[in-house]
Amino acid sequence: MAMRDWQGKRYWLVGASEGLGRELAFCLSRAGVELVLSARNAERLRSLSEALPGRAEVLPLDVRDTGAVSAAAERAGEIDGLAYLAGVYWPMRAQGWDEAKVEEMADINYLGATRVVGAALPGMRRRGRGHIVLTGAISGFRGLPGTIGYGASKAAVMHLAESLQHDLQGSGVEVQLVNPGYVRTRMTDKNDHPMPFIMEPARAAREYFEHMSSDRFKLNYPYGVSLLYRGTQFLPDWAYFRLFNR
Repeated sequence: MAMRDWQGKRYWLVGASEGLGRELAFCLSRAGVELVLSARNAERLRSLSEALPGRAEVLPLDVRDTGAVSAAAERAGEIDGLAYLAGVYWPMRAQGWDEAKVEEMADINYLGATRVVGAALPGMRRRGRGHIVLTGAISGFRGLPGTIGYGASKAAVMHLAESLQHDLQGSGVEVQLVNPGYVRTRMTDKNDHPMPFIMEPARAAREYFEHMSSDRFKLNYPYGVSLLYRGTQFLPDWAYFRLFNR
């Protein structure tokens, strides 16, 4: 497994204000990376930048606004890479459909990723180098009960990463995908069902960072629960729906 040289690199971290994104900022900063920190909450970003050991620029951003994303990419300047971790989540079944929340999950989790990648990619391609890391979820492998909106948005991110990997091979722009399981955050606090192998954000961020340091395309973790979710792809539909409806 190759290890990346982090010293002196400049990365744009989108979704950095709390949870997994905040902890990943510490991992990158300790490795010598200069960071551009984006999220909607400017106060949390400023607090994070002051706590980091290395240099960090605060760039508040609402990824739902295409113009704002383009302007932020201009301000971020020449970056060596970006990691997209912005996300929102509400548990939702079809019987309790909430259109506003479905649209927000799609807009932030998936369309936000397309806006950020679309703004940063042209510069990376011109320079012939770059590093794009997208955050899916193991719940994106197959449709699950109670995940209306969220699961579909993460499946779309996973598909996007794979398409980018196809198209950008040999271009100098590297693409990676990270599919976490349950991470203890404000989002998972909304769940009232068992969350096997739930990870603390610091541990989840360490594994995320280790994957970013490697030359592998995809990480599904933690291993036990990700193996279960990936295995569902090989089940026939009748068995899958019967098993998971329980």
